[in-house]
Amino acid sequence: MSGLNYEKAGVSIRKGDEFAEFIKGIPSKAVSKGIGGFAGGAALDLRGFREPVLLSTTDGVGTKLLVAKKLRRYDTIGIDLVAMSVNDLVVCGAKPVQFLDYIACGKIDDGVLHAVIEGVVAGCEQAGCELTGGETAEMPDVYGIDDIDLAGFAVGIVEKNKMLPRLDRMEAGDVVLGMPSTGVHSNGYSLARKAVDPEDRATWEQLLVPTKIYVRELLELISTGRVLGAAHITGSGLLGNVERVIPRGLSASFSWDWAAPPIFAKIQTGGAIGDEEMRSVFNMGIGMAVIAKREEAEGLLEIAAAKAIALFPAGELVRG
Repeated sequence: MSGLNYEKAGVSIRKGDEFAEFIKGIPSKAVSKGIGGFAGGAALDLRGFREPVLLSTTDGVGTKLLVAKKLRRYDTIGIDLVAMSVNDLVVCGAKPVQFLDYIACGKIDDGVLHAVIEGVVAGCEQAGCELTGGETAEMPDVYGIDDIDLAGFAVGIVEKNKMLPRLDRMEAGDVVLGMPSTGVHSNGYSLARKAVDPEDRATWEQLLVPTKIYVRELLELISTGRVLGAAHITGSGLLGNVERVIPRGLSASFSWDWAAPPIFAKIQTGGAIGDEEMRSVFNMGIGMAVIAKREEAEGLLEIAAAKAIALFPAGELVRG
């Protein structure tokens, strides 16, 4: 009788190594040549910086993973993973430089993990950053055989005096502009999944649409000097996230008159969910909110239109 070994216990070192080699072989400038080492890094071009600040973020994709599992489609969930971290960096004015992923699973499934990591690389390409490393953890006694979990980590750089938000310049009457979302993005899925008909595959496909990466568009707007602050709209909705980037004593008042993606009506109707609950959980069609002085908002909208950046008036800052 042969004794136990690591593979019989449920962990394949060979398949883990093969997956690392697969990542290294992806033909993209967004994949670091140092993949597979003990640490990954990206070269910093500090020309033009006087006081560079490195910012870092981490996030996951939550129970959107269960939507991918239900549909057996994992080719976009990696984009979500990158988006959730790099969008948090860019609202601070930072340009993402590097990204790392952590993938945990019950058993390495090449088809699943290859699709996930290809999505991660696509997200890094969209964000203009580099995948410099990560970790794949095969843990059969923690996860089911077809379960995976994801976490992402991003680092960006910004000049200290250009960091956002600029709280000292904000006041009542400033305008809040919206950048459209592609759908639910990666928040609120514990509610959304319970509100959607399990047999309505078309709606489940809408739930899987990846989070929009706003890095290039928002950096363009920030470069105009007209942006006072920006908020990535994730869990807790528009009000909760804009509140994080405005001074105490001010709040945001929204018109709620823009056209939201149809998926939100599907969720609301299917779960008989009230307006207030919907607005406190979901982005409701705005994935990024931008704050500008009223006298500069029109010019910012014109610049956005000239650069084919979708941007529209959504509300204003008020006292209280």
